[in-house]
Amino acid sequence: MGEVAEWDVFEVLEPASQRIPLVFNSPHSGRYYPQSFLDQSRLDAHSIRRSEDHFVDELFQSATLIGAPLLRAHFPRAFLDVNREPYELDPRMFEGVLPPHANISSMRVAGGLGTVPRLVAENMEIYRSRVPVEEALARIESIYKPYHAALRKLIARTHVQFGMAVLIDCHSMPGNVHLAGSGQRPDFIIGDRYGTSAAAELSRFAVELLEELGYAVTRNKPYAGGFITEHYGRPTRGLHALQIEINRSLYVDEATLVKKPGFAALATDLATFVTGLARHVEDYGAYLPLAAE
Repeated sequence: MGEVAEWDVFEVLEPASQRIPLVFNSPHSGRYYPQSFLDQSRLDAHSIRRSEDHFVDELFQSATLIGAPLLRAHFPRAFLDVNREPYELDPRMFEGVLPPHANISSMRVAGGLGTVPRLVAENMEIYRSRVPVEEALARIESIYKPYHAALRKLIARTHVQFGMAVLIDCHSMPGNVHLAGSGQRPDFIIGDRYGTSAAAELSRFAVELLEELGYAVTRNKPYAGGFITEHYGRPTRGLHALQIEINRSLYVDEATLVKKPGFAALATDLATFVTGLARHVEDYGAYLPLAAE
């Protein structure tokens, strides 16, 4: 990990002044792959990128112009996944003994998608051999913990300034994702952990905004939100967290990872979405905690 200086691991894009109680987070769009990591991997430099939320940070960059901060990772999800508990680790991956507080039995660990993942998309093994435990713990100390400290600081600052905070956790999903039992392929999925991480009325309004822009939108299925949404969403305290998943086929060629011609139009629509959501929160924010399910 020596190639990545601490200040390059992630970045907070700040507005000239924060004018709205929203915070944006893009934890999976990082695309800097340390050479030492690539040397450990059995995958080529293209295949290892299949877990990325490609360019999601760029799609939401307009948030800073509208008046909200955006935290974005530069490290890739295949290297470290901050949308997990800090120690969701698979003992089969590592050389050495994991600390006793490691969660080795979660569903995400079983699926190869722990804090230090074993797989990228489509069940492709990342590593040639076991990873030293010390290296995994070093990633958690030097990247995971500072990343979450930065996110907590943004949310706390927003909450103090506005009396509430709405975290938008920004992700993308493969183009072939469809709803179980139907052929429907949503363009967006809004996740609120089934009403526990945000006021249900806020989630419904987010869905309506995207539908008004012409998109097919579902709520919580098949993605209800990950660790970040669950951990930071406390609607009864005025802390709301929504996960937004964007269908990659809308804006990127998933084989070549080249942006499609519709990229700019989608980014413009997302700016409209952010503006509408911010206006709604400003108008009705005082009532949102009461609407939590």
